Amino acid sequence: MMEFERQTLFGGGTYSPMLDLASRRCVPCEGGVPPLGREEAERLRAAVQRWESDEDGKAIRRTFKFQNFKEAIAFVNAVADIAESEGHHPDITIRYQRVTLTLTTHAIGGLSENDFILAAKIDRLHGAAKPAEALDP
Repeated sequence: MMEFERQTLFGGGTYSPMLDLASRRCVPCEGGVPPLGREEAERLRAAVQRWESDEDGKAIRRTFKFQNFKEAIAFVNAVADIAESEGHHPDITIRYQRVTLTLTTHAIGGLSENDFILAAKIDRLHGAAKPAEALDP
């Protein structure tokens, strides 16, 4: 798996590709454009390393584990707020203390940059909240 390292910037700050994706906004997609090719999707997926590609490369998914059901639901509600503000919505499966999020761009039948932007924003949310751990694939 390709790994991104933080790079030191002029002035001592750091740059991370995941943070760059998280700072971007989703662009409305009504179809008419092709989904990302496998190579481009894998390049972007490397910036959100804990997300797995599905077998046909048309979606990415990640499972999060929480201490209890209430924490899982609180996380889902926070994800819903981000999804609404971005106009891009994940498929959500809740199993007691586990939440699985699946991202795909339904209008084009595959992955778009929006999926990776939302994944990065969710990763940032999960990292800031720290109520639980993510399950490694």
